[in-house]
Amino acid sequence: MKMKMNENKDYRKSSFQIIYIFLGLFVFMMGYFVYFIVFKSDDIVNSPYNKRQEVLAERVIRGDILSSDGATLARTVTDGDDEIREYPFGEVYANVVGRFLKGKTGIEQSENIRLLTSNVNALEIAYDDLVGKKCPGDDVVTTLNAELSQVAYDALGDYRGAVVVMEPATGKILVMVSKPSYDPNDIDSSWEELIADEDEESPLINRATQGLYPPGSTFKILTALEYMRENPTTYKDYEYDCDGSVEYGDMTIHCYNNKQHEEVDLPKSFAKSCNTSFASIGKGLNIDSFFSLCEDFSFNKNLPITMESNQSKYTLKKGSSSVSELMQTAIGQGHTLITPLHNAMITATVANDGVMMKPYIVDHIENADGGAVKRYSPEVLAKPMTGKEANYIGKMMRLVVTDGTGTKLKNMEQKAAGKTGSADNANGKAHAWFIGYAPYDDPKIVVSIIVENVGTGSDYAIPIAKKIFDAYFKQ
Repeated sequence: MKMKMNENKDYRKSSFQIIYIFLGLFVFMMGYFVYFIVFKSDDIVNSPYNKRQEVLAERVIRGDILSSDGATLARTVTDGDDEIREYPFGEVYANVVGRFLKGKTGIEQSENIRLLTSNVNALEIAYDDLVGKKCPGDDVVTTLNAELSQVAYDALGDYRGAVVVMEPATGKILVMVSKPSYDPNDIDSSWEELIADEDEESPLINRATQGLYPPGSTFKILTALEYMRENPTTYKDYEYDCDGSVEYGDMTIHCYNNKQHEEVDLPKSFAKSCNTSFASIGKGLNIDSFFSLCEDFSFNKNLPITMESNQSKYTLKKGSSSVSELMQTAIGQGHTLITPLHNAMITATVANDGVMMKPYIVDHIENADGGAVKRYSPEVLAKPMTGKEANYIGKMMRLVVTDGTGTKLKNMEQKAAGKTGSADNANGKAHAWFIGYAPYDDPKIVVSIIVENVGTGSDYAIPIAKKIFDAYFKQ
């Protein structure tokens, strides 16, 4: 009897084990199903290998892509049986809206399935299917501001570079411009030439999301924040005597034009962009802590944007990086690289009381009759700094404009705050940076501007920022 009872216990135990295994597999499968729907479904649906797209393309006329202020950025024109994809603004939106031929890019790629989906009246769809007529696809309404985008595009002139304009409180991208560009209307005839230019001019690269640049002095926002955190009770008492250069071993770091800033505190060091002061600050920072701070600000991570982009790079680590590298990194040189979009996100975090919003470029999807199909809302991405920290950094950015390297914005009707940068590189003159926001006391827009191989941010990037600020506040 005892043996039989033991056998029954073993049997029940085995039965429960099997049940737990199947229950675990069920939970795993449900978890993966949720993960797939949330994180992977768009990638699969928009994959060029998805045969469903070919089926939809036979039944649906590709929808339009529109700006937030009603301009048509891409449309399909039918001529008999032929369908031609047209881009009314030519080069202006080539890298952000993207292209249809020669491999879809930009919004044309990320919203491909939505442009090929029709949500007009069900009876209309049924009738069109019956008579062999294509249905009109849904339209993608972006967050892009056509008027402001044209201003930014024109302001860049013949320079290579990029401009990103965002709303700090929402993450809406109002402008994304990259130069040099190309005309997607002529992609078939110009393709070979565009490929040949790829190594030098790189017109097919969206510099706003894919261009990686040394951040120069714009990085001093994060250097200052790390110093504040490591010295919470004394950072307001910081003092440094700048004589125009500082040496460490065989390395010498200079302030711009060897300018001597003399006695400076932290805000003045920031406003005057004193390299020697920030290099000296960098020398004493905790490498591991600095690395963690930068990763909190999304370095070495994929940005949550639904188009081609590159990760910004921050590589300093304890045991593998020298003090001289840390000093160079503290002034935005060294091996650190950043995209203009990422720099806009960091600036927006300061302007938004320390809250980093997820950037987004599609406001809503609507059917051909104008009915709403899907609407996107602002999302918080991270909270990498406190409101108090953001407030202090913001005050220093305001000082840049009132008494520092950004005084060309000083007399604007709307008060601005920002940071200039001149990033040395191995391929010519410095890249000119400006990141900033306005109004200072109630931020509405953030700008991030890079102009390649020209010189200082105050000479080349700030004039572009001023045109954008002026145009925005006149709307």
